[in-house]
Amino acid sequence: MRVRITFSKSGALKYIGHLDLNMVWERATRRAGLPLAYSQGFHPQPKMTFASALPLGFSSHCEVMDMRLNQDEDLASLFVQLQNALPAGIGIIKVESVDEHEPALQTQVLSAEYEVILKETPDVSSINQKIDEVMACQSLLRQRRGKSYDLRPLIEALSLTPLVPSVENGDPTPAHPPKIQRTWSEAQGGEGYLMVFMRLAAREGATGRPEEVLDALGIPIEHTRVKRTRLIFKNQAW
Repeated sequence: MRVRITFSKSGALKYIGHLDLNMVWERATRRAGLPLAYSQGFHPQPKMTFASALPLGFSSHCEVMDMRLNQDEDLASLFVQLQNALPAGIGIIKVESVDEHEPALQTQVLSAEYEVILKETPDVSSINQKIDEVMACQSLLRQRRGKSYDLRPLIEALSLTPLVPSVENGDPTPAHPPKIQRTWSEAQGGEGYLMVFMRLAAREGATGRPEEVLDALGIPIEHTRVKRTRLIFKNQAW
C-alpha cells in the first residue's frame, strides 16, 4: 500500500534536518504499530520519500511524503495512529492512498511557494527597487558549494505585500495578497508587517533557495521568518 501524507512542520521541529525528519517518521510508524515496508540488503531502509527537502529553520504547512506499507490499512485509523505517535510540531493535514505505479514523488515537484515575514521595519521603497532589479535582470550568478549557478531562472515570482495580525492567533496574515505596496505609509495599515512572497523552482537539479533570494535583496535571513506554503506538482489534481 502506498500512502501519501501531507503535513505541517513548525515550532522546535523546524530546526531538525531532513535525515532527522526521516527518523522521526520511522519511529512514529513503529509506535503506531504500522507495517512500514523496508528495502532489502544489508542495510534495510524504510520506504519513505519526501517531495522536497525543507531547509533547516523554515516552517511549512504543505510538506508531502509517500510511505509504503506491507499491507492495506484504514486511512482514517492510520491518520489518528500516526498523529498520536508524532511529536509536537508535526501535524498531519491529509492522508490518502495513491497508485503504486505513480512516478516517484520527488520527480513530480515543479516549484514551491514561500511567505517570508520581515521581522524588522524595512525600507519599503528600497526592497521594491531590489525586487524590480532582480526580476528585470537576465541572470543572477551565485555560488553554491563552490560552484557557480544562475539564480534568476529559478525565481518564478517575487513580490512584497502588507500583512495584518490574524484575529484568531495574532500571527500576521496577508492583507491584500495581489497588491504590492510601494510606500511605508501604505504598509502602516498592516501594523508594520511586511511579507515577501516567492515562488521558486523546486525541480531536481534546479532548486531555488529562499535565503539566496533574500541575500540578493539585501535582507538578512535572521531578520525574517520563512514558511513554505505550497508545493506545486505536475499533477495538479491533488
